[in-house]
Amino acid sequence: MSTACVDHLVVLAADLASGVDWCERTLGVRPTAGGEHPLMGTHNRILNVSSPAHPRAYLEVIAINNEAIKQAPASTSRWFDMDDPALQAQVAAQGPQPIHWVASLPDVAAGCTALAALGLDRGPLITASRPTPQGLLQWQISVRPDGQRLLDGCLPTLIQWGAVHPCDSLPPCGVALERLALQHPQAPLLQAAVSALGLHTAVPVQTAAVPRIEATLHTPRGPLTLHSLPMPG
Repeated sequence: MSTACVDHLVVLAADLASGVDWCERTLGVRPTAGGEHPLMGTHNRILNVSSPAHPRAYLEVIAINNEAIKQAPASTSRWFDMDDPALQAQVAAQGPQPIHWVASLPDVAAGCTALAALGLDRGPLITASRPTPQGLLQWQISVRPDGQRLLDGCLPTLIQWGAVHPCDSLPPCGVALERLALQHPQAPLLQAAVSALGLHTAVPVQTAAVPRIEATLHTPRGPLTLHSLPMPG
């Protein structure tokens, strides 16, 4: 896709099995596609949630793979704050939950530069991949060495895909992302960032005391709204 768009929602689970069960229990669909991320020692399951509003979007249930050895340097934290003890404790206590979103850009380096101009260090670009039955998925993604998401997960991680996108081989599953909205105490900064990325019409931003990512989906069980949970403290 040649324009900026919502790429995927990130749901963090303590382990992949519980994440898959959450997906089936919550959305009415059991994800089977997905694979391993050797660089970060994580693995996932994914669902196509494309819609007219978000035509190339998927939902990712992700967890640390305790049977894998992370190939990235020990000084580099896993993406999406997955190594953060407070977030791990929250997921362990409350179950799988949406924590973040990822934006796809035609020029991810330019996106990082645009955020840097606003004082937001999205981190360096790394090249990652995972094997699939359809071939190797390859992408560039912005990952800070400390793994932080920034702005309580509301600021997206940036990604630029190679020739193949996960949705190319993901059949429709009856779940569709109809709306993604953000709420944050620092709404002007977040709005400026979303606008700088070219996503101001796709992802509305509102001022709120508590940070929140809100995703409205159509599911086989009817309409559903998922939202991120505030961190304790």
